[in-house]
Amino acid sequence: MNGKWQKLGLLYCPGSKNRHQKLMSHAANPLPIHIDGDIYRIFYCGRDEENRSSVGAVDIDIITRKVVEEHHAPFFAHGSPGSFHADGVSIGNCYESGGRQYMTFMGWQSPTQGHWRGDIGRIEIQDLAFVVGTEELLMGMDDEDPVSLAYPWVEARETGGFDMWYPSVVSWEAGNGEMLAVVKHATSTDGKQWLRHGAVVPYALGVAQAFSRPSVLHSDDDGLHMWFSYRAGTGQSYRIGHAVLSKDGQWELALDRLTIDVSSTGWDSEMVEYPFVFRHDDQIYMLYNGNGYGKTGFGLAVHRG
Repeated sequence: MNGKWQKLGLLYCPGSKNRHQKLMSHAANPLPIHIDGDIYRIFYCGRDEENRSSVGAVDIDIITRKVVEEHHAPFFAHGSPGSFHADGVSIGNCYESGGRQYMTFMGWQSPTQGHWRGDIGRIEIQDLAFVVGTEELLMGMDDEDPVSLAYPWVEARETGGFDMWYPSVVSWEAGNGEMLAVVKHATSTDGKQWLRHGAVVPYALGVAQAFSRPSVLHSDDDGLHMWFSYRAGTGQSYRIGHAVLSKDGQWELALDRLTIDVSSTGWDSEMVEYPFVFRHDDQIYMLYNGNGYGKTGFGLAVHRG
C-alpha cells in the first residue's frame, strides 16, 4: 500500500446552541457505521460539563461531506458511580460475534485519590442503536496490564476467532515527562474471553512512546496496516502514526509513510489524533480528530495511491 493521504477538510464540529447536557462539547473518536449509499452514521464521544464522555452520533454523506441528520441525545451515556465507565466512554470499533454486533469502548475511571485509568468494555448494537443495559467489561487490569487499558480494536479472522489490538499503559512516567503506553495484542475464540500476548508494536522513547486508538486495515497487496495516535515525549502534541505487519509476522513502525501531519492553520493545526480507517466503494478513508482532543470536531481524508 503506497501513496499518501489527502485531507478533505472538517466534517463535523458540534455547535454551541441547544446541545444536550451530555454532549456539550467535543466530537472525539469518530466511528462510522454504513447506513445506505454514501451515508454513514458516525458515532463520536462528546463531553458534559464535568468532562465525562458519552456517545453521540451524526449522519453524514461522506461524498458530498454534508450532514444529513444531527442526533440530539446521546446513544450511550457514561455509567453510574462505581461502574467501570463511570467517568466516560471512548469508543473503539465494531465487530460481530455469535450473530450479534458489538461496539468496543474504553471505560474511564477518575478516582478522587489516584490517577485516572481505563478498562475495555463492549456494548451490543441493533439497528444502528445501542441495546440498553448490555454494556459489559470485556478486559480489565491484570498482571499483564496492571496500570490502564484503552481504545480497543477487535476484528474477526477469516480462519475463525478474533484479534484485539489495544494500548496499555506501562508507566505514567517514562523518565522524560511522558507516559509509556504500548500497543498490545490479544486473541479470542468467542470474542468475549481473551488471551493476552503482550506488546507487539515497537516503541522508541523520544520518538513514539504514548500510543492510543489503533485502527487496522487489511491491504490485498501487503497485508495488515495500523494507524494510531502517538506522542514522542518531546513536548509535541498527538500525531498520527503508522505501522505495518511484516512477512515474518512482526509489526514494524513506519512513521515516515502513510501518515497525516498537522495543518498550517485551522482546526487541526495543533494536533491530529484518534484515526479510524475504513473502505467505502473503491476508496480508503480516514476519519480523525484535530485540536483539543476532538474539541474542534473530526475531519476526513482519502488515500491516494
